[in-house]
Amino acid sequence: MSVHKSSAIWEGNLAKGSGKMNVGEGAWEGSFSAKSRFEGSKDGTSPEELIAAAHAGCFSMAFSHALSEAGHTPDSVETKAEASIEKGAEGFSITKIHLTTKGKVPGINKDEFHKIAEDAKENCPVSKALKQGVAISLDASLEG
Repeated sequence: MSVHKSSAIWEGNLAKGSGKMNVGEGAWEGSFSAKSRFEGSKDGTSPEELIAAAHAGCFSMAFSHALSEAGHTPDSVETKAEASIEKGAEGFSITKIHLTTKGKVPGINKDEFHKIAEDAKENCPVSKALKQGVAISLDASLEG
């Protein structure tokens, strides 16, 4: 089993506070705020952008693998993901993720390309986690 680690720190209240996220124990670090999350400010990222990035990466890898397994090794697969967050009766939720992918795949027809893409969308690990739910556990300690 492979375990992947990331962290975040938030200081202050929601409206005026800010935070930093660290992905992969130093592979990437970025700031985030209420403005970058809910107002589309470009001065930081958001948890939803990171979920979208994870989904785009996971799908691209799964799609590339499935194409190769079907005998069509791709030259490239490029995927963009858009994660939408909306406020509902029970608070904010990620309501949808839209994937847009382009592939340079020699020797494949459109029907097979689309069939393999749909299968990768359903079966990449991030898609499975988002649609089936994941067991989430918590250890909490109060300092001070």
